[in-house]
Amino acid sequence: MLTKCLALLIALLLSHVASAQSFSLDYKDSYPKNPGIDILNYAFELKLSDESDSVSGTATVDARFLTAGQRELRLDLINQSDALDGKGMVVHGVTMNGQPLSFRHDSDQIFIQLGRASQAFERVQVKVTYSGIPAAGLKIGLNKHGDRAFFSDNWSSKVRNWLPTVDHPSDKATSELIVTAPSHYLVVSNGVLVEETSQGDGTTLSHWKNSVPIATWLFMLGVADFAVQHVDEFDGKSIQTWVARQDRDAGFYDFAETTKKVLAYYTDLVGPYSYEKLANIVSNATGGGMEAASAIAYAEGSVTGDRSRRWQLVIIHELAHQWFGNAVTESDWNDVWLSEGFATYYTLLYRAHDYGHDDFIAGLKDARNRVVSFYQDDYDFQIVRPYVEDLNDVSGQMMYQKGAWTLHMLREKIGVNAFNAGVRSYYAEYKDKNVRTADFMRHLEEASGQQLDGFFSQWLFQGGIPHIEASWRVEESAVSVNLTQTQQKYQFDLDVDVTFRYADGSMSTVTSIKMPTGDGAPAQASYPVPAGKQVVDMIIDPGTRLLATWNITALPLLERHK
Repeated sequence: MLTKCLALLIALLLSHVASAQSFSLDYKDSYPKNPGIDILNYAFELKLSDESDSVSGTATVDARFLTAGQRELRLDLINQSDALDGKGMVVHGVTMNGQPLSFRHDSDQIFIQLGRASQAFERVQVKVTYSGIPAAGLKIGLNKHGDRAFFSDNWSSKVRNWLPTVDHPSDKATSELIVTAPSHYLVVSNGVLVEETSQGDGTTLSHWKNSVPIATWLFMLGVADFAVQHVDEFDGKSIQTWVARQDRDAGFYDFAETTKKVLAYYTDLVGPYSYEKLANIVSNATGGGMEAASAIAYAEGSVTGDRSRRWQLVIIHELAHQWFGNAVTESDWNDVWLSEGFATYYTLLYRAHDYGHDDFIAGLKDARNRVVSFYQDDYDFQIVRPYVEDLNDVSGQMMYQKGAWTLHMLREKIGVNAFNAGVRSYYAEYKDKNVRTADFMRHLEEASGQQLDGFFSQWLFQGGIPHIEASWRVEESAVSVNLTQTQQKYQFDLDVDVTFRYADGSMSTVTSIKMPTGDGAPAQASYPVPAGKQVVDMIIDPGTRLLATWNITALPLLERHK
Protein backbone atom coordinates (compact mmCIF):
# COMPACT_ATOMS: atom_id res chain seq x y z
CA MET A 1 0.00 0.00 0.00
CA LEU A 2 2.85 2.42 0.88
CA THR A 3 4.54 1.71 -2.46
CA LYS A 4 1.30 2.31 -4.35
CA CYS A 5 0.62 5.58 -2.52
CA LEU A 6 4.17 6.75 -3.18
CA ALA A 7 3.80 5.97 -6.87
CA LEU A 8 0.54 7.92 -7.03
CA LEU A 9 2.14 10.87 -5.25
CA ILE A 10 5.10 10.89 -7.64
CA ALA A 11 2.75 10.69 -10.63
CA LEU A 12 0.73 13.61 -9.30
CA LEU A 13 3.82 15.74 -8.70
CA LEU A 14 5.18 14.93 -12.16
CA SER A 15 1.87 15.89 -13.75
CA HIS A 16 1.99 19.24 -11.95
CA VAL A 17 5.57 19.85 -13.12
CA ALA A 18 4.70 18.89 -16.70
CA SER A 19 1.64 21.13 -16.60
CA ALA A 20 3.63 24.11 -15.36
CA GLN A 21 6.43 23.52 -17.87
CA SER A 22 4.05 23.24 -20.83
CA PHE A 23 2.26 26.38 -19.64
CA SER A 24 5.43 28.46 -19.19
CA LEU A 25 5.55 30.07 -22.62
CA ASP A 26 8.65 31.84 -23.89
CA TYR A 27 7.61 35.46 -23.40
CA LYS A 28 9.81 38.42 -22.62
CA ASP A 29 10.06 42.19 -22.62
CA SER A 30 12.53 44.50 -24.33
CA TYR A 31 14.82 45.07 -21.36
CA PRO A 32 18.45 43.90 -21.96
CA LYS A 33 18.68 41.71 -18.86
CA ASN A 34 21.95 40.23 -17.67
CA PRO A 35 21.11 37.22 -15.46
CA GLY A 36 24.79 36.88 -14.60
CA ILE A 37 24.71 40.01 -12.41
CA ASP A 38 22.69 40.51 -9.23
CA ILE A 39 22.41 43.97 -7.69
CA LEU A 40 22.37 43.62 -3.90
CA ASN A 41 22.08 47.18 -2.58
CA TYR A 42 21.91 50.79 -3.74
CA ALA A 43 22.91 53.74 -1.57
CA PHE A 44 22.02 57.10 -3.14
CA GLU A 45 23.46 60.31 -1.71
CA LEU A 46 21.50 63.24 -3.15
CA LYS A 47 21.76 66.99 -2.73
CA LEU A 48 18.69 69.13 -3.41
CA SER A 49 18.34 72.90 -3.29
CA ASP A 50 15.85 75.70 -3.82
CA GLU A 51 18.20 77.59 -6.13
CA SER A 52 18.09 75.04 -8.93
CA ASP A 53 16.23 71.94 -10.11
CA SER A 54 19.55 70.20 -10.62
CA VAL A 55 20.21 67.10 -8.54
CA SER A 56 23.74 66.13 -7.50
CA GLY A 57 24.19 62.50 -6.61
CA THR A 58 26.54 59.69 -5.76
CA ALA A 59 25.24 56.16 -6.18
CA THR A 60 27.05 53.34 -4.42
CA VAL A 61 26.05 50.09 -6.10
CA ASP A 62 26.80 46.70 -4.55
CA ALA A 63 26.68 43.90 -7.12
CA ARG A 64 27.44 40.21 -7.27
CA PHE A 65 28.69 38.51 -10.44
CA LEU A 66 27.01 35.12 -10.62
CA THR A 67 29.20 33.90 -13.47
CA ALA A 68 32.92 34.28 -14.14
CA GLY A 69 34.48 36.20 -17.02
CA GLN A 70 32.32 39.35 -17.00
CA ARG A 71 34.15 42.60 -17.59
CA GLU A 72 31.35 45.14 -17.57
CA LEU A 73 28.59 46.41 -15.31
CA ARG A 74 25.70 48.14 -17.05
CA LEU A 75 23.34 50.60 -15.35
CA ASP A 76 20.43 52.66 -16.65
CA LEU A 77 20.65 56.45 -16.48
CA ILE A 78 19.00 58.90 -18.89
CA ASN A 79 21.54 61.03 -20.77
CA GLN A 80 21.41 64.80 -20.80
CA SER A 81 20.29 65.79 -24.29
CA ASP A 82 18.89 68.58 -26.45
CA ALA A 83 15.88 66.35 -27.13
CA LEU A 84 15.06 66.69 -23.42
CA ASP A 85 15.62 70.45 -23.46
CA GLY A 86 18.95 70.03 -21.71
CA LYS A 87 17.51 67.81 -19.00
CA GLY A 88 18.95 64.43 -18.14
CA MET A 89 22.05 63.32 -16.30
CA VAL A 90 25.80 63.75 -16.78
CA VAL A 91 28.15 61.18 -15.23
CA HIS A 92 31.26 62.78 -13.74
CA GLY A 93 33.11 59.67 -12.69
CA VAL A 94 33.01 56.03 -11.61
CA THR A 95 35.28 54.45 -9.00
CA MET A 96 35.82 51.08 -7.35
CA ASN A 97 37.87 50.80 -4.15
CA GLY A 98 38.77 54.46 -4.61
CA GLN A 99 40.25 53.87 -8.05
CA PRO A 100 38.72 55.38 -11.20
CA LEU A 101 37.14 53.06 -13.73
CA SER A 102 36.65 53.60 -17.45
CA PHE A 103 33.04 54.04 -18.52
CA ARG A 104 30.89 55.37 -21.30
CA HIS A 105 27.48 56.96 -20.89
CA ASP A 106 25.38 56.72 -24.01
CA SER A 107 21.97 55.49 -25.15
CA ASP A 108 20.72 56.18 -21.60
CA GLN A 109 23.05 53.55 -20.15
CA ILE A 110 26.32 53.57 -18.23
CA PHE A 111 28.77 50.87 -19.34
CA ILE A 112 31.35 50.47 -16.57
CA GLN A 113 34.57 48.62 -17.40
CA LEU A 114 35.93 46.59 -14.49
CA GLY A 115 39.42 46.35 -16.01
CA ARG A 116 39.52 42.59 -15.50
CA ALA A 117 37.37 39.50 -15.70
CA SER A 118 35.05 38.77 -12.78
CA GLN A 119 35.17 35.66 -10.64
CA ALA A 120 32.04 33.59 -10.09
CA PHE A 121 30.06 34.95 -7.12
CA GLU A 122 32.46 37.85 -6.72
CA ARG A 123 31.03 40.96 -5.04
CA VAL A 124 32.02 44.44 -6.18
CA GLN A 125 31.07 47.96 -5.16
CA VAL A 126 31.16 50.87 -7.60
CA LYS A 127 30.45 54.55 -7.01
CA VAL A 128 28.86 56.70 -9.71
CA THR A 129 28.97 60.48 -9.35
CA TYR A 130 26.52 62.42 -11.51
CA SER A 131 24.26 65.47 -11.72
CA GLY A 132 21.52 66.97 -13.84
CA ILE A 133 17.87 67.98 -14.00
CA PRO A 134 15.54 64.97 -14.15
CA ALA A 135 13.42 64.85 -17.29
CA ALA A 136 10.94 62.59 -15.51
CA GLY A 137 10.81 60.27 -12.49
CA LEU A 138 11.43 63.04 -9.95
CA LYS A 139 9.02 65.96 -10.13
CA ILE A 140 10.40 69.23 -8.81
CA GLY A 141 7.83 71.99 -8.65
CA LEU A 142 4.96 73.61 -6.79
CA ASN A 143 2.25 71.68 -5.00
CA LYS A 144 -1.39 72.75 -4.94
CA HIS A 145 -0.61 75.26 -2.18
CA GLY A 146 2.14 76.92 -4.24
CA ASP A 147 4.95 75.43 -2.17
CA ARG A 148 8.03 73.84 -3.71
CA ALA A 149 8.30 70.06 -3.35
CA PHE A 150 10.24 67.08 -4.71
CA PHE A 151 8.36 63.83 -5.36
CA SER A 152 9.28 60.65 -7.20
CA ASP A 153 7.03 59.04 -9.82
CA ASN A 154 8.94 56.00 -11.08
CA TRP A 155 6.22 53.89 -12.70
CA SER A 156 7.09 51.88 -14.56
CA SER A 157 10.64 52.52 -15.81
CA LYS A 158 11.29 56.16 -14.95
CA VAL A 159 13.64 55.84 -11.98
CA ARG A 160 16.52 55.84 -14.48
CA ASN A 161 15.81 59.54 -15.02
CA TRP A 162 17.32 60.40 -11.64
CA LEU A 163 18.93 57.26 -10.15
CA PRO A 164 21.48 54.97 -11.85
CA THR A 165 20.01 51.47 -11.46
CA VAL A 166 19.24 48.20 -13.15
CA ASP A 167 15.77 49.54 -13.83
CA HIS A 168 13.78 46.34 -14.20
CA PRO A 169 11.63 44.38 -11.72
CA SER A 170 13.64 41.18 -12.19
CA ASP A 171 16.55 42.50 -10.09
CA LYS A 172 15.32 43.49 -6.64
CA ALA A 173 17.70 45.07 -4.14
CA THR A 174 17.81 46.74 -0.76
CA SER A 175 18.31 50.50 -0.81
CA GLU A 176 19.21 53.66 1.04
CA LEU A 177 18.43 57.31 0.31
CA ILE A 178 20.69 59.86 2.01
CA VAL A 179 19.26 63.27 1.15
CA THR A 180 20.69 66.67 1.98
CA ALA A 181 18.03 69.35 1.51
CA PRO A 182 17.10 72.78 2.90
CA SER A 183 16.09 72.42 6.53
CA HIS A 184 12.55 73.75 6.03
CA TYR A 185 11.71 70.46 4.32
CA LEU A 186 11.04 67.01 5.75
CA VAL A 187 12.15 63.95 3.79
CA VAL A 188 10.38 60.58 3.49
CA SER A 189 11.42 57.43 1.68
CA ASN A 190 11.25 53.63 1.85
CA GLY A 191 12.20 51.82 5.04
CA VAL A 192 13.04 53.53 8.29
CA LEU A 193 14.66 56.83 9.17
CA VAL A 194 18.08 56.06 10.66
CA GLU A 195 19.53 59.58 10.79
CA GLU A 196 18.34 63.18 10.66
CA THR A 197 21.16 65.68 11.24
CA SER A 198 21.39 69.44 10.83
CA GLN A 199 24.44 70.33 8.76
CA GLY A 200 24.81 73.80 10.28
CA ASP A 201 24.48 75.51 6.90
CA GLY A 202 20.71 75.64 6.56
CA THR A 203 20.46 72.07 5.31
CA THR A 204 19.56 68.76 6.95
CA LEU A 205 20.78 65.28 6.10
CA SER A 206 18.06 62.60 6.22
CA HIS A 207 19.05 58.95 5.87
CA TRP A 208 16.34 56.38 5.07
CA LYS A 209 17.30 52.71 4.94
CA ASN A 210 15.19 49.97 3.36
CA SER A 211 16.42 46.51 4.36
CA VAL A 212 13.97 44.52 2.21
CA PRO A 213 14.72 43.83 -1.49
CA ILE A 214 12.35 45.73 -3.78
CA ALA A 215 12.04 46.55 -7.48
CA THR A 216 13.30 49.94 -8.62
CA TRP A 217 9.88 51.32 -9.57
CA LEU A 218 8.99 51.06 -5.87
CA PHE A 219 11.69 53.50 -4.74
CA MET A 220 10.12 56.55 -3.11
CA LEU A 221 11.33 60.06 -2.32
CA GLY A 222 9.20 62.87 -0.95
CA VAL A 223 10.68 66.21 0.11
CA ALA A 224 8.18 68.86 1.17
CA ASP A 225 6.81 71.03 3.94
CA PHE A 226 5.05 68.06 5.54
CA ALA A 227 2.77 67.58 8.47
CA VAL A 228 3.52 64.12 9.88
CA GLN A 229 1.42 61.92 12.12
CA HIS A 230 2.52 58.63 13.68
CA VAL A 231 -0.96 57.14 13.63
CA ASP A 232 -0.50 53.72 15.15
CA GLU A 233 1.53 50.53 14.96
CA PHE A 234 0.92 47.17 13.37
CA ASP A 235 3.06 44.23 14.50
CA GLY A 236 5.48 46.75 15.96
CA LYS A 237 5.74 48.69 12.68
CA SER A 238 4.84 52.36 12.48
CA ILE A 239 1.78 53.53 10.53
CA GLN A 240 2.33 57.14 9.41
CA THR A 241 0.58 59.94 7.52
CA TRP A 242 2.55 62.55 5.55
CA VAL A 243 0.53 65.43 4.06
CA ALA A 244 1.14 69.05 3.12
CA ARG A 245 1.31 71.27 6.18
CA GLN A 246 -1.84 73.13 5.10
CA ASP A 247 -3.75 69.81 4.87
CA ARG A 248 -2.89 68.66 8.37
CA ASP A 249 -6.37 68.36 9.86
CA ALA A 250 -8.19 67.01 6.81
CA GLY A 251 -5.32 64.74 5.79
CA PHE A 252 -4.80 63.26 9.23
CA TYR A 253 -8.55 62.56 9.40
CA ASP A 254 -8.69 60.94 5.94
CA PHE A 255 -5.81 58.55 6.54
CA ALA A 256 -6.37 57.73 10.22
CA GLU A 257 -8.72 54.84 9.46
CA THR A 258 -8.53 51.74 7.25
CA THR A 259 -4.76 51.13 7.08
CA LYS A 260 -4.38 49.06 10.25
CA LYS A 261 -7.52 47.03 9.57
CA VAL A 262 -6.39 46.28 6.02
CA LEU A 263 -2.88 45.30 7.13
CA ALA A 264 -4.39 42.87 9.62
CA TYR A 265 -6.81 41.42 7.05
CA TYR A 266 -4.16 40.75 4.39
CA THR A 267 -1.73 39.41 6.96
CA ASP A 268 -4.29 36.87 8.14
CA LEU A 269 -5.43 35.98 4.62
CA VAL A 270 -2.09 35.92 2.75
CA GLY A 271 0.95 36.17 5.00
CA PRO A 272 3.10 38.61 6.96
CA TYR A 273 3.58 42.22 5.92
CA SER A 274 7.09 42.48 4.52
CA TYR A 275 8.23 46.02 5.28
CA GLU A 276 9.51 48.10 8.19
CA LYS A 277 6.76 50.73 8.29
CA LEU A 278 3.71 51.89 6.34
CA ALA A 279 3.53 55.55 5.38
CA ASN A 280 0.61 57.11 3.49
CA ILE A 281 2.05 60.13 1.65
CA VAL A 282 0.26 62.81 -0.37
CA SER A 283 2.29 63.77 -3.44
CA ASN A 284 1.90 66.23 -6.30
CA ALA A 285 3.55 63.73 -8.68
CA THR A 286 0.94 60.99 -8.38
CA GLY A 287 -2.27 60.80 -10.40
CA GLY A 288 -4.12 58.29 -8.23
CA GLY A 289 -2.13 55.97 -6.00
CA MET A 290 1.41 54.63 -6.29
CA GLU A 291 2.29 51.54 -4.28
CA ALA A 292 5.93 52.37 -3.42
CA ALA A 293 7.11 49.82 -0.87
CA SER A 294 6.33 50.94 2.70
CA ALA A 295 5.80 54.52 1.42
CA ILE A 296 2.59 54.78 -0.60
CA ALA A 297 1.95 57.97 -2.59
CA TYR A 298 -1.51 59.42 -3.27
CA ALA A 299 -2.71 62.30 -5.40
CA GLU A 300 -3.31 65.67 -3.80
CA GLY A 301 -7.03 65.17 -4.45
CA SER A 302 -7.03 62.30 -1.95
CA VAL A 303 -7.33 64.83 0.87
CA THR A 304 -11.05 65.51 1.13
CA GLY A 305 -11.65 65.74 4.86
CA ASP A 306 -14.60 63.35 4.64
CA ARG A 307 -12.91 59.95 4.16
CA SER A 308 -14.24 59.71 0.63
CA ARG A 309 -15.22 56.14 -0.27
CA ARG A 310 -13.38 56.50 -3.60
CA TRP A 311 -10.10 57.32 -1.88
CA GLN A 312 -10.58 54.73 0.84
CA LEU A 313 -10.74 52.13 -1.95
CA VAL A 314 -7.51 53.51 -3.41
CA ILE A 315 -5.85 53.08 0.00
CA ILE A 316 -7.05 49.46 0.16
CA HIS A 317 -5.78 48.79 -3.38
CA GLU A 318 -2.33 50.25 -2.71
CA LEU A 319 -2.08 48.31 0.54
CA ALA A 320 -2.88 45.09 -1.34
CA HIS A 321 0.07 45.89 -3.60
CA GLN A 322 2.40 45.65 -0.62
CA TRP A 323 1.80 41.90 -0.86
CA PHE A 324 1.24 41.59 -4.62
CA GLY A 325 3.66 43.45 -6.86
CA ASN A 326 5.89 44.67 -4.04
CA ALA A 327 6.75 41.64 -1.89
CA VAL A 328 5.97 39.15 -4.67
CA THR A 329 7.13 40.81 -7.88
CA GLU A 330 6.76 39.79 -11.52
CA SER A 331 10.03 38.82 -13.20
CA ASP A 332 8.96 40.34 -16.51
CA TRP A 333 6.57 43.15 -17.37
CA ASN A 334 4.49 40.62 -19.33
CA ASP A 335 3.26 39.33 -15.97
CA VAL A 336 2.14 42.69 -14.58
CA TRP A 337 -1.30 41.16 -13.93
CA LEU A 338 0.34 39.38 -10.97
CA SER A 339 0.54 42.86 -9.48
CA GLU A 340 -2.48 44.78 -10.75
CA GLY A 341 -4.98 41.92 -11.09
CA PHE A 342 -4.19 40.71 -7.58
CA ALA A 343 -4.39 44.17 -6.01
CA THR A 344 -7.75 44.74 -7.72
CA TYR A 345 -9.21 41.40 -6.65
CA TYR A 346 -7.92 41.60 -3.10
CA THR A 347 -9.48 45.05 -2.85
CA LEU A 348 -12.78 43.39 -3.75
CA LEU A 349 -12.20 40.68 -1.14
CA TYR A 350 -11.60 43.33 1.49
CA ARG A 351 -14.79 45.08 0.39
CA ALA A 352 -16.66 41.82 0.96
CA HIS A 353 -15.03 41.51 4.38
CA ASP A 354 -15.72 45.08 5.56
CA TYR A 355 -18.57 46.42 3.42
CA GLY A 356 -20.55 43.26 2.74
CA HIS A 357 -21.27 40.74 -0.02
CA ASP A 358 -23.48 43.10 -2.03
CA ASP A 359 -20.64 45.61 -2.29
CA PHE A 360 -18.33 42.81 -3.45
CA ILE A 361 -20.81 41.78 -6.17
CA ALA A 362 -21.29 45.40 -7.25
CA GLY A 363 -17.50 45.71 -7.69
CA LEU A 364 -17.35 42.48 -9.72
CA LYS A 365 -20.17 43.60 -12.00
CA ASP A 366 -18.54 46.98 -12.56
CA ALA A 367 -15.25 45.25 -13.44
CA ARG A 368 -17.04 42.88 -15.82
CA ASN A 369 -18.76 45.78 -17.58
CA ARG A 370 -15.38 47.44 -18.12
CA VAL A 371 -13.93 44.25 -19.61
CA VAL A 372 -16.91 43.84 -21.93
CA SER A 373 -16.60 47.45 -23.10
CA PHE A 374 -12.85 47.10 -23.69
CA TYR A 375 -13.20 43.99 -25.85
CA GLN A 376 -15.66 45.72 -28.16
CA ASP A 377 -12.68 47.70 -29.48
CA ASP A 378 -9.66 45.40 -28.97
CA TYR A 379 -10.87 41.81 -29.03
CA ASP A 380 -7.44 40.21 -29.44
CA PHE A 381 -5.84 41.78 -26.36
CA GLN A 382 -4.39 39.16 -24.02
CA ILE A 383 -3.33 39.67 -20.44
CA VAL A 384 0.07 37.94 -20.70
CA ARG A 385 1.52 39.28 -23.92
CA PRO A 386 4.34 37.42 -25.70
CA TYR A 387 6.51 40.55 -25.94
CA VAL A 388 6.40 43.98 -24.28
CA GLU A 389 8.32 46.63 -26.18
CA ASP A 390 7.56 49.90 -24.37
CA LEU A 391 8.57 49.54 -20.72
CA ASN A 392 6.56 52.65 -19.83
CA ASP A 393 3.39 51.12 -21.28
CA VAL A 394 3.15 47.82 -19.45
CA SER A 395 -0.25 47.95 -17.81
CA GLY A 396 -3.73 49.06 -18.86
CA GLN A 397 -7.27 48.49 -17.67
CA MET A 398 -7.42 44.78 -18.50
CA MET A 399 -4.51 43.95 -16.20
CA TYR A 400 -6.67 45.25 -13.38
CA GLN A 401 -10.18 44.21 -14.32
CA LYS A 402 -9.74 41.02 -16.33
CA GLY A 403 -6.86 40.02 -14.08
CA ALA A 404 -9.17 40.34 -11.07
CA TRP A 405 -11.91 38.37 -12.82
CA THR A 406 -9.47 35.60 -13.69
CA LEU A 407 -8.66 35.24 -10.00
CA HIS A 408 -12.34 35.32 -9.08
CA MET A 409 -13.22 32.55 -11.55
CA LEU A 410 -10.25 30.53 -10.33
CA ARG A 411 -11.41 30.91 -6.72
CA GLU A 412 -14.91 29.80 -7.72
CA LYS A 413 -13.52 26.89 -9.74
CA ILE A 414 -11.28 25.32 -7.10
CA GLY A 415 -13.03 26.55 -3.95
CA VAL A 416 -12.22 29.25 -1.43
CA ASN A 417 -10.18 27.02 0.88
CA ALA A 418 -7.93 25.66 -1.89
CA PHE A 419 -7.54 29.15 -3.37
CA ASN A 420 -6.53 30.70 -0.06
CA ALA A 421 -4.14 27.84 0.71
CA GLY A 422 -2.53 28.11 -2.73
CA VAL A 423 -2.08 31.88 -2.46
CA ARG A 424 -0.59 31.56 1.02
CA SER A 425 1.96 28.96 -0.13
CA TYR A 426 2.73 31.05 -3.24
CA TYR A 427 3.35 34.11 -1.08
CA ALA A 428 5.45 32.17 1.41
CA GLU A 429 7.76 30.85 -1.31
CA TYR A 430 8.16 34.06 -3.28
CA LYS A 431 7.97 36.81 -0.64
CA ASP A 432 10.66 39.40 -1.49
CA LYS A 433 11.46 37.48 -4.69
CA ASN A 434 10.34 37.32 -8.32
CA VAL A 435 7.74 35.13 -10.00
CA ARG A 436 6.09 34.24 -13.29
CA THR A 437 2.52 33.20 -13.93
CA ALA A 438 3.52 29.52 -14.10
CA ASP A 439 4.82 29.74 -10.52
CA PHE A 440 1.45 30.94 -9.30
CA MET A 441 -0.36 28.25 -11.27
CA ARG A 442 1.81 25.52 -9.76
CA HIS A 443 0.85 26.52 -6.24
CA LEU A 444 -2.86 26.59 -7.08
CA GLU A 445 -2.60 23.18 -8.76
CA GLU A 446 -0.90 21.72 -5.72
CA ALA A 447 -3.49 23.22 -3.37
CA SER A 448 -6.47 22.08 -5.43
CA GLY A 449 -5.26 18.81 -6.96
CA GLN A 450 -6.52 20.10 -10.32
CA GLN A 451 -4.63 20.69 -13.56
CA LEU A 452 -5.13 24.34 -14.44
CA ASP A 453 -3.05 25.05 -17.54
CA GLY A 454 -6.15 25.08 -19.75
CA PHE A 455 -7.88 27.58 -17.47
CA PHE A 456 -4.85 29.90 -17.34
CA SER A 457 -4.27 29.64 -21.08
CA GLN A 458 -7.80 30.61 -22.08
CA TRP A 459 -8.09 33.58 -19.74
CA LEU A 460 -4.53 34.96 -19.84
CA PHE A 461 -2.77 33.79 -23.02
CA GLN A 462 -5.51 34.47 -25.56
CA GLY A 463 -7.78 37.41 -26.22
CA GLY A 464 -11.49 37.88 -26.00
CA ILE A 465 -14.22 36.74 -23.67
CA PRO A 466 -17.03 34.29 -24.42
CA HIS A 467 -20.46 35.25 -25.70
CA ILE A 468 -23.30 32.80 -25.15
CA GLU A 469 -26.54 32.56 -27.09
CA ALA A 470 -28.98 30.81 -24.78
CA SER A 471 -32.50 29.53 -25.37
CA TRP A 472 -34.95 27.64 -23.21
CA ARG A 473 -38.34 26.05 -23.50
CA VAL A 474 -40.61 23.99 -21.31
CA GLU A 475 -41.04 20.38 -22.32
CA GLU A 476 -43.51 18.56 -20.10
CA SER A 477 -42.02 18.71 -16.55
CA ALA A 478 -38.54 19.86 -17.60
CA VAL A 479 -36.91 22.93 -19.12
CA SER A 480 -34.69 22.32 -22.12
CA VAL A 481 -31.69 24.68 -22.07
CA ASN A 482 -29.47 25.21 -25.11
CA LEU A 483 -26.21 27.16 -24.94
CA THR A 484 -23.88 28.05 -27.82
CA GLN A 485 -20.69 30.14 -27.79
CA THR A 486 -20.82 32.62 -30.67
CA GLN A 487 -17.84 34.95 -30.09
CA GLN A 488 -15.94 35.86 -33.27
CA LYS A 489 -12.87 33.82 -32.30
CA TYR A 490 -11.35 31.81 -29.46
CA GLN A 491 -13.06 29.07 -27.50
CA PHE A 492 -13.58 28.74 -23.77
CA ASP A 493 -14.18 25.74 -21.56
CA LEU A 494 -16.94 27.00 -19.28
CA ASP A 495 -19.28 26.06 -16.47
CA VAL A 496 -22.43 28.15 -16.92
CA ASP A 497 -24.80 28.53 -13.98
CA VAL A 498 -28.52 28.90 -14.72
CA THR A 499 -31.57 29.32 -12.50
CA PHE A 500 -35.26 29.78 -13.21
CA ARG A 501 -37.89 32.17 -11.93
CA TYR A 502 -41.24 30.60 -11.27
CA ALA A 503 -44.63 32.21 -11.74
CA ASP A 504 -45.03 32.56 -7.96
CA GLY A 505 -41.81 34.63 -7.78
CA SER A 506 -39.63 31.94 -6.23
CA MET A 507 -36.35 30.75 -7.77
CA SER A 508 -35.09 27.28 -8.63
CA THR A 509 -31.84 25.87 -7.33
CA VAL A 510 -28.81 26.71 -9.46
CA THR A 511 -27.83 24.25 -12.19
CA SER A 512 -24.27 24.30 -13.55
CA ILE A 513 -23.98 23.35 -17.24
CA LYS A 514 -20.60 22.40 -18.72
CA MET A 515 -19.64 23.87 -22.10
CA PRO A 516 -16.43 22.09 -23.17
CA THR A 517 -14.50 23.33 -26.17
CA GLY A 518 -14.87 21.32 -29.36
CA ASP A 519 -12.55 20.52 -32.27
CA GLY A 520 -12.72 23.98 -33.76
CA ALA A 521 -16.52 23.98 -33.67
CA PRO A 522 -18.49 26.37 -31.45
CA ALA A 523 -18.88 25.05 -27.93
CA GLN A 524 -22.46 23.95 -27.34
CA ALA A 525 -24.45 22.35 -24.57
CA SER A 526 -28.01 21.09 -24.24
CA TYR A 527 -29.36 20.24 -20.85
CA PRO A 528 -32.76 19.24 -19.45
CA VAL A 529 -33.52 20.80 -16.06
CA PRO A 530 -36.41 19.48 -13.94
CA ALA A 531 -39.11 22.10 -13.33
CA GLY A 532 -41.56 21.52 -10.51
CA LYS A 533 -43.44 24.78 -11.10
CA GLN A 534 -44.42 27.06 -13.97
CA VAL A 535 -41.25 28.70 -15.33
CA VAL A 536 -41.45 32.32 -16.51
CA ASP A 537 -37.78 33.29 -16.93
CA MET A 538 -34.20 31.95 -17.00
CA ILE A 539 -31.23 33.74 -15.41
CA ILE A 540 -27.62 33.07 -16.35
CA ASP A 541 -24.84 33.43 -13.78
CA PRO A 542 -27.00 34.34 -10.77
CA GLY A 543 -23.99 34.18 -8.46
CA THR A 544 -21.73 36.48 -10.55
CA ARG A 545 -19.11 33.79 -11.22
CA LEU A 546 -18.54 34.08 -14.99
CA LEU A 547 -16.78 36.64 -17.19
CA ALA A 548 -18.92 36.52 -20.34
CA THR A 549 -21.78 38.16 -22.19
CA TRP A 550 -25.02 36.44 -23.17
CA ASN A 551 -28.43 36.74 -24.76
CA ILE A 552 -31.37 34.67 -23.56
CA THR A 553 -34.29 33.69 -25.79
CA ALA A 554 -37.46 32.10 -24.49
CA LEU A 555 -38.99 30.09 -27.34
CA PRO A 556 -42.47 31.25 -28.30
CA LEU A 557 -45.31 29.74 -26.34
CA LEU A 558 -46.64 28.03 -29.42
CA GLU A 559 -43.37 26.14 -30.01
CA ARG A 560 -43.22 25.00 -26.39
CA HIS A 561 -46.28 22.79 -26.88
CA LYS A 562 -45.58 21.37 -30.32
